[in-house]
Amino acid sequence: MKTTTIVLIFALSILSFSFKKAADSTWTLDKSHAKLGFTVTHLMVSDVEGFFKKFDAKITSAGDDFSNATVEMTADATSIDTGNEMRDNDLKSDKYFDVAKFPTVTFKSTAFKKVDATHYKVTGNLTIKGVTKPVELDVLARTGVHPMNKKNIAGFRISGKINRKDFGVGNDAPEAIVSNEIQLTANAEFSKD
Repeated sequence: MKTTTIVLIFALSILSFSFKKAADSTWTLDKSHAKLGFTVTHLMVSDVEGFFKKFDAKITSAGDDFSNATVEMTADATSIDTGNEMRDNDLKSDKYFDVAKFPTVTFKSTAFKKVDATHYKVTGNLTIKGVTKPVELDVLARTGVHPMNKKNIAGFRISGKINRKDFGVGNDAPEAIVSNEIQLTANAEFSKD
């Protein structure tokens, strides 16, 4: 009886150890090696690029391969920059981003699924101008070790498309002037805390 009890306790302790969840890792954005941008087509002939000067993001992951990771991003809409002050002021107005009422753009992932060794599909909720819509993004991820501080690092190239009118951005601007489709692009480097 005593031997059976000891074996049972030992087996239960092994099982409880086996099923303990690994601690989640947090990956912090290296802002000096990151850019969050977009591209629109102007007059159906040329592409105009812009980006947000101020944004932050973090990734929480149970494993280094990022399967089922969570991504959170916040961009300061007042920091929008297209290289043209008049256009930037127009984009910040209530006709487009209405930054006085909606100063931030946010994204929170709902799924981070591995496609192959370096590619992922990330779905999540994007909020612009107080409107939240699901989006799907393509992600190329590469990992390594920083040669100076020896921290684990990861680089991501992210792309996707949205319709600006789904978010109430520039509803009065006809597609012949500004494309409805907006290309989203981001390049970001993260380090594991």
